[in-house]
Amino acid sequence: MGKGLFIAGTDTGVGKTLVACGLATLLKNRGYKVGVMKPAETGCAEKSGQLFPQDAFYLQQASGCQAPLEKICPYSLRAPLAPGMAAAMEKVEIDLSLIASLYNEINSAHDVTLVEGAGGLLVPLLPRYCYANLARAMRLPLLAVAANRLGAINHLLLTLEHASCRGLRVLGYVLNQVASEHSLAAKTNPAALRSLTSVPCLGEIPYIADLENKRPLLGDLFEGRLDLQPLDAIMSRG
Repeated sequence: MGKGLFIAGTDTGVGKTLVACGLATLLKNRGYKVGVMKPAETGCAEKSGQLFPQDAFYLQQASGCQAPLEKICPYSLRAPLAPGMAAAMEKVEIDLSLIASLYNEINSAHDVTLVEGAGGLLVPLLPRYCYANLARAMRLPLLAVAANRLGAINHLLLTLEHASCRGLRVLGYVLNQVASEHSLAAKTNPAALRSLTSVPCLGEIPYIADLENKRPLLGDLFEGRLDLQPLDAIMSRG
């Protein structure tokens, strides 16, 4: 059985999938067999008559995971809403036991499995059941991804505090530059966060222009920008 990591954003649109793909590529390049999973993806468009989970596909491509896309992402939903809301609207019943079973199947065939949530920890999968519940049930340590912009301090600290309240182990956080221009907040956030939390920053990702064409180069773009030591430590344990 492999190890696992849960990747959560502090909000939507913070670059969570980008960071997950970059991390998957780095781990693959280090010789790890990398599995990926995105239990539910919303806002999916149709492709060949079926809803297509684009982010899950990016994860599959970046990691080299051989699991079929329908197992990597068992719930593809059309509405651009929280998965619990989209599923209710589309009359889809999310089965937590299926998610757990598919995770175990993927994880058993890989050294490490990266599980990407949707938005933040409190985004609901079911009524009264959010991604923080899922991460705890799966006993996965957490990597938080925050957009390096105004508001990042509050959003990240709230995420880290809630993770602690839920009993989640937090490996660290990543700051992702989502705009080409560095605002004053983006320039000062890293130092401010170092003074406000003991949770380590595991990397600062610069803005990547023309991302779609550069996805095959993510390994080079992320090389040296993420501290993999905490994950290596997990991998080395029996």
